[in-house]
Amino acid sequence: MKVLFIGDVVGRKARIFAQEKIVELRDQLNLDAVIVNVENAAGGFGVTPSICDDFFSCGADVLTTGNHIWDKKEIISYISKSDRLLRPLNMIKGTPGLGMTIIRVNSGIIGVANVMTNLFMTKTDPVFDKIPEIINYLKLNDNINFSLVDVHGEASSEKMAIANLLDGNVSAVVGTHTHVPTADHQILEKGTAYITDVGMSGDYNSIIGMNKNDALERFIHPNSKKTRLEVSSGEPTLSGVVIETNIDGLSKSINPLRLGGKLEQVFSK
Repeated sequence: MKVLFIGDVVGRKARIFAQEKIVELRDQLNLDAVIVNVENAAGGFGVTPSICDDFFSCGADVLTTGNHIWDKKEIISYISKSDRLLRPLNMIKGTPGLGMTIIRVNSGIIGVANVMTNLFMTKTDPVFDKIPEIINYLKLNDNINFSLVDVHGEASSEKMAIANLLDGNVSAVVGTHTHVPTADHQILEKGTAYITDVGMSGDYNSIIGMNKNDALERFIHPNSKKTRLEVSSGEPTLSGVVIETNIDGLSKSINPLRLGGKLEQVFSK
């Protein structure tokens, strides 16, 4: 299978650009599935039901999130009924929504899990305790043709540790949250595709997608009463990875894809 994963979509301009490109790329790259992290899609903070519907309408198959999933309260009732919008699996018991899902696409069956790391992040249950559950649920077999885990977290070492525990059991482990693309895309020893962070889909003439002046003010004057950051309004870059698997579901390639904006353009065919 050939699957596109798009990293953290930040704000309106980025989500419109991402939606336009999903329509184009599904055809251009002959994609079997598209997975998108949308936790910053609504003004940089959270996601709304209508935004989710727009992504599904343009061709996204599964949406993942992270620590900002509850910033828009109207998402609670929506996620409670959805099997295609995920929140981190290791949120406390009783949290609405799913942390893993298995769905059918035209080319087969895909499984997706979403977890959040523990270091320097919002408090969640221990992420490593969830690894056996993920393996049991998403392990590649005759019933699952492709499986991906979105690891939303700050620490590179923690993401790498999770990936190595999952190596050989899932098709891909991709990191999100830091909004900075890393250059370590690779196939691990047992066949799982990996990248520490896909990077954000947003304006890179910014501080992780936010207006530079607002963000600088926070660093320089940490006790300032201004508490709200605004999304940077420049031209966005779409940041993603294209993962292609063998017949057994393990990966044969992972390649970055970056389109638009300030970053060097990388187009994977």
